[in-house]
Amino acid sequence: MEEQMSSAVQGSADLPNQEQVLEALKIVKDPEIPVNVVDLGLIYGVDIQPSGLVDITMTLTSVGCPVQDLIRADAEMAVSRLDGVSEVNVEFVWTPPWGPDKMTEDGKRQMRMFGFNV
Repeated sequence: MEEQMSSAVQGSADLPNQEQVLEALKIVKDPEIPVNVVDLGLIYGVDIQPSGLVDITMTLTSVGCPVQDLIRADAEMAVSRLDGVSEVNVEFVWTPPWGPDKMTEDGKRQMRMFGFNV
């Protein structure tokens, strides 16, 4: 997943870095799946602008996800709490499509704990 991420700002004292954004996003969960969006492999990109704008490119487990607006709002709120963030933009993309192979090992472990076969 690391190679899929980009960041316009690395290590600025006034702005969060990519790792801090990803850590903030770990509180965001799909209500139907007991794993956070980072460990599910739903985050495809994080771009941090010098203005404090954070663009997040992500997907969902299915195109017709009924909680898309909730997940977007939760992601925006989680990242907007970081120091230096002035605005958060979440864009959903469907290419490449999500699959269980995008999950982190921790995400797969969590899914198995809840009885999912991954």
